[in-house]
Amino acid sequence: MSLACQKNSYLKEFTSRVKSCTASKLVQTTGCKKTTVEGFDVILEDTILFPEGGGQPDDRGMINGVKVLSVVRRGADAVHFVEQPFEVGVEVSVVVDWDRRWDHMQQHSGQHLVTAVVSKEFGFETTSWNLGERLSFIELGTPEMNADQMKQAEKIVNEKIRAAGPVYPTLFETKDDPGLASVRTRGLPDDHVGSVRVVTIEGIETNMCCGTHVSNLSHLQAIKLLAVEKGKKGRVNLVFVVGDRVLSYLSVCYERETVFTSLLKGHPDDHVKLLEKLQNSFKIAQKNSLTLLREVAKFEAEKFKASGEHDSVFVLHRKEGDNEFMNIIANELGNNDVTLFLTTGDEKGAGMFMLVGKPDNVTVLGPKIAELLDGKGAGKNGRFQGKANKMQKRTEAEALIRSHLSGGETAPSK
Repeated sequence: MSLACQKNSYLKEFTSRVKSCTASKLVQTTGCKKTTVEGFDVILEDTILFPEGGGQPDDRGMINGVKVLSVVRRGADAVHFVEQPFEVGVEVSVVVDWDRRWDHMQQHSGQHLVTAVVSKEFGFETTSWNLGERLSFIELGTPEMNADQMKQAEKIVNEKIRAAGPVYPTLFETKDDPGLASVRTRGLPDDHVGSVRVVTIEGIETNMCCGTHVSNLSHLQAIKLLAVEKGKKGRVNLVFVVGDRVLSYLSVCYERETVFTSLLKGHPDDHVKLLEKLQNSFKIAQKNSLTLLREVAKFEAEKFKASGEHDSVFVLHRKEGDNEFMNIIANELGNNDVTLFLTTGDEKGAGMFMLVGKPDNVTVLGPKIAELLDGKGAGKNGRFQGKANKMQKRTEAEALIRSHLSGGETAPSK
């Protein structure tokens, strides 16, 4: 069975009837967070909402004004997930999210065109593809594609777009139809039933595909091949944008260029040179800063030695310090007569810490200091160091150290 959206991908509204409606759940992922939505699986007699397949994400839209949150294929049916139930047999109005659909049509048809061109010109076969939210890529079965080949492919695909060749679907009754013998395909899903759909770009390629496509290459507007990136073993990913995404990408690039021009105070043609100059200046400044920091560490150690103080605990925090800063002080002062508690980073946030002293004391105190500062660490041979999230508790940590050394209570406060 072929859905209405596969017969005519330009349909924006459609009337159908509800075949079934069953209680269901949908797991949605936003970033790293997963949430479960209670709702209903609705199957219609036919639909213009495309279910995910062929590398193309599913459509969004409305059924009688109710948002469709997901569309998946189940055999010959498209299953729509909604949060409200529908009565079986009732007539419903289906509306597609056209902006999303149009974008997917452009990217998918563009992928077919690029795949056909790089196969014919260079013998690079497409092994898979990904339709991303901003950028898409085609995985090619070759370990290398050079800049000249990418430039040539881009030139040819845009010539094909200007030639405005027709794109159209053809339905074959069964998968055994002899007409499918010459069709490019990577096979059908195991649960496929009914007719087989083939998409033809006239004079360029014929490919088995279930997705939604433009009806003419001119509707792609333009294709920009952006980069060739390393893919899986022995393969590369050809990154591209099609149609409206080319315009969006250009707008973002121009806005970014304008910001760089303001920040760097130079013409766009000089941005790379100015950034390299800035980077070199930063490296020199960073090197000088590290040199000064080392000198400060040695100065702090020498100052303590020269002071003649006999405090059993040496405490120091340096916001801009690092591991090397703490290690220099530890190496200068590290002996069993003084316990060192050194910290760096944000005074009231995250940072690093180091505890140096008699091995028995450090073994006991190290994990407790880490717990008190909401951090983690490890150590051996009288030296414990780690990262922490609550440097504002340094005073409590110092009190814990002094209490332990004097034989008092050592339990950290929560």
